[in-house]
Amino acid sequence: MIAIKVDDSQVQKKLEKLAQYAVDRCRIMRRIAQLMKDAVEENFEKEGRPKWQPLSLATIKARQRKGYWPGKILQQRGRLTSSISSYSDNDKAVVGTNVVYAAIHQFGGKAGRGRKVKIPARPYLQLTDEDISQIVKAIEEYLKAIFGGYVP
Repeated sequence: MIAIKVDDSQVQKKLEKLAQYAVDRCRIMRRIAQLMKDAVEENFEKEGRPKWQPLSLATIKARQRKGYWPGKILQQRGRLTSSISSYSDNDKAVVGTNVVYAAIHQFGGKAGRGRKVKIPARPYLQLTDEDISQIVKAIEEYLKAIFGGYVP
């Protein structure tokens, strides 16, 4: 009788590592959340990617009277930018804000007394193609850690 014994200890170790990484994804989700938060902060810094519509002359004059101009769009007092937070768990990575007026700036719409002022959309919760590429790269690096350099 011929017996062939295969040492599959390396395969078993890889499978165990894969199972661990597949069950505990918190590390990669935390990294994705941080990359998304960094992207949102860059949107504020660069005043949009692509650039947001400039402030109206009336808004600039109002800001000048209050001492907030020159300044940056969506950053009069810094409340919106400082409210951006990230959250992650095993299954998701999220970036957002709890500021009540945040949606009007993200999506645009009518505001003010009698809703007579039209505010253009200035999407700050937005990822560029480059941001998405960074997230994909982080995921690939995570997978390389599992598969020892090989990404399926």
